[in-house]
Amino acid sequence: MIDVEKVKPYNEADGKKKQIARMFDQVAGSYDFLNRVLSLGIDVYWRKKAISKLRTLQPAMILDVASGTADVALEMFRQLRAEKITGIDISEKMLEIGRQKVFKAGATDIIQLQIGDAENLQFADSSFDAVTVSFGVRNFENVEKGLQEFHRVLRPGGKLIVLEFSRPRLFPLKQLFNIYFRYILPFIGKITSKDPRAYAYLYESVQAFPDREQFTGLMDKAGFRQNAYEAWTAGIVCCYVGDK
Repeated sequence: MIDVEKVKPYNEADGKKKQIARMFDQVAGSYDFLNRVLSLGIDVYWRKKAISKLRTLQPAMILDVASGTADVALEMFRQLRAEKITGIDISEKMLEIGRQKVFKAGATDIIQLQIGDAENLQFADSSFDAVTVSFGVRNFENVEKGLQEFHRVLRPGGKLIVLEFSRPRLFPLKQLFNIYFRYILPFIGKITSKDPRAYAYLYESVQAFPDREQFTGLMDKAGFRQNAYEAWTAGIVCCYVGDK
């Protein structure tokens, strides 16, 4: 087991998966607003750039894991000509907000959002042309099992895109990043969110996440090939790409 799987939102006996679902149910109402504010809107750019990597593939059937409020699914709806985008998440409250956004965008014929467990996908082998995960992998209870499931449901020639926070390595951004994530972001979350622990957990989970070469190594182990990553915005996030 890797360290990120031991990092939980709350100091309780419940498993990580159950705690993550409760945490996101509690912050769902303020999630989109805080994302825009705390990232200074850069998260929108990150998602657009990540999804653009699927343009040459033009996948017809796409699975968006940890879909939350459907930002990634809607970005795929705008950029790609997919026949169906299935979004799954373990937080029903997040999905409720996502469904409202999908309806307003006129995308209900293409995007379907449903409760689902990334580590136990209820889909047949080789069901999808692409699988995407945006800022969700570090919340998994078992990262390796999740990657194995992604590989299973992808068709041969399919592509995995993972967008996740990383740790900057260059001075002084590394130090500024740690101060912001460890102190400033949790403080803002505390006064604006129903669950102040959510933003302290964000820092802890990012610190524990096996980023960059470590994560592409896990992708290798799960059976993906031609695995690579790009560090964006001075290394605040990484975009990982792998093929089946």
